[in-house]
Amino acid sequence: MSSHTADLDVVIAGAGKAGLLLARQLRRQQPDLRIALFDKATESSSKVGESTVEIASAYLVRRLGLDGYLYRRHLPKNGLRFFFDTPACDGPLESLSEMGSRSFPVAPSFQIDRARFEEDLVDMNRSQGITIERGARVDEVALGHDGALHGLYVTTAAGQRHLRCRWFIDASGRAGVLARKLSLRQPESHEMVAVWGRFEGVRDIDESGSAAFRARVDFTTRMLSTNHFCYPGYWFWFIPLSGGATSVGLVIEKSTLAEKLADGWPDNWRTESGFREVIDKHRAPREMLDEARAVDIMSYKQLAYGCSRYFSSDRWALIGEAASFSDPFYSPGSDFIALENDYVSDLVARDTRGEAIDEAATLYDQYLRFRHDAAMKLYRGQYGYLGSYELFRAKWALDIGCYYNLWLDEYLAERHLSLSYVQSQLRQSDRILRALDKFADLFAKVDSKLRHEGRYFRRNQASFTGDFEGMAHVAQLGRSASPREAFGRTHEVFNRARSRALALLDDEPRLSSPNPLSMLDFLGSGSLIPSP
Repeated sequence: MSSHTADLDVVIAGAGKAGLLLARQLRRQQPDLRIALFDKATESSSKVGESTVEIASAYLVRRLGLDGYLYRRHLPKNGLRFFFDTPACDGPLESLSEMGSRSFPVAPSFQIDRARFEEDLVDMNRSQGITIERGARVDEVALGHDGALHGLYVTTAAGQRHLRCRWFIDASGRAGVLARKLSLRQPESHEMVAVWGRFEGVRDIDESGSAAFRARVDFTTRMLSTNHFCYPGYWFWFIPLSGGATSVGLVIEKSTLAEKLADGWPDNWRTESGFREVIDKHRAPREMLDEARAVDIMSYKQLAYGCSRYFSSDRWALIGEAASFSDPFYSPGSDFIALENDYVSDLVARDTRGEAIDEAATLYDQYLRFRHDAAMKLYRGQYGYLGSYELFRAKWALDIGCYYNLWLDEYLAERHLSLSYVQSQLRQSDRILRALDKFADLFAKVDSKLRHEGRYFRRNQASFTGDFEGMAHVAQLGRSASPREAFGRTHEVFNRARSRALALLDDEPRLSSPNPLSMLDFLGSGSLIPSP
């Protein structure tokens, strides 16, 4: 790459998780790049996004070589775990129905202390010759076109200076330097709010309950899981951090919040006292926090939003929350960072080699917008299902199966970096989104029937399901399966989820053991419910 009069090859606005990880990746892949990060904050702070899942963990371990560091400085994660309560929210922990692992998962994941993680990455990157300036605000960006360099002004305590760079990456988080400048941010109808904080002295869930409760999960640790306490329209998270604190949060859809406020939830629910009052209305979460002390409390008025453009062949990109965010329920935020950073790194490498990047930038951009749309299909309008163990069990069969067989498998096999593969996925994208819509319609019908017949909470006590039930092939993901084989496994997932959902519409024998559908049936326009 000829830098001409550029002061820097890559400028990253923002030195949070997304930007710091990208800088490390670029340095590992192209050691000669001149990289600088500018961040208006003067130090790292605690943030949400502590829980990683398998794509992000594969990225951190395989791409960035951080496995030893993560085990030394953070906590291994024991998967996602879900608890389901009584209608009155008064079930003791041991009595709640549960979904989760009985052993550590085959694919590693981690619980990350964000402040520690980002401070350590700053040190690692600086030791590799990457410039990181804190207390440095990117005030203006003049994007170049048709090969021209980008210009930007950076303001620090010492004054303002002008820089020219070949690549400009927006990793500025929700501030969205480029998203706002170029009007790229798209509002999302999935209206969710959140409040969370770090607490010290949270009860160890592994020391709660009887020996039988521990034996139910073969004495594996629940504490290291991301523990979800699920209710109709909202959920609480409990995430352990390596420093001894626990991240505790509430995510609730706005319509449900309005109902809860009318029923007596405190108006100051976004404050420490209000948050504690909300938690106190739920026995199991309350008992986890009986002797806990809040370290800090934060909140968001709206979580989800989209992005109309992630990458440009004019050598700019948006990554992390500067681009988009879906929902924290399945912890997908760092997965998107992994994909975005892989694509930025590939585009920069192609540019370095003197290749045209128009086609790759366009395909990667379209693919990430498809992935965001697919993620939103799992959450939009479906929070009402979270409080029913039976209904969520059917939904989980779909969601975890798709994640492993479609998204994780392709990432581990690195098919997502093949332009021909991305093209093939985009050709299928409308049909995949249609299948997810059809499942959402099916789950909505089940939800309505369960509520109408008073069966919504029927099995929320004393039931247990392993998180990978029916997925014996998990250990083989990314190794030898072809895209066709992975698609075939997804066909099995679709039929398993459909069968579980239809079994809950149990007023007719034809629904209890339905004939399996072909993949064309799922991807086509017909209903998932058998005709009378």
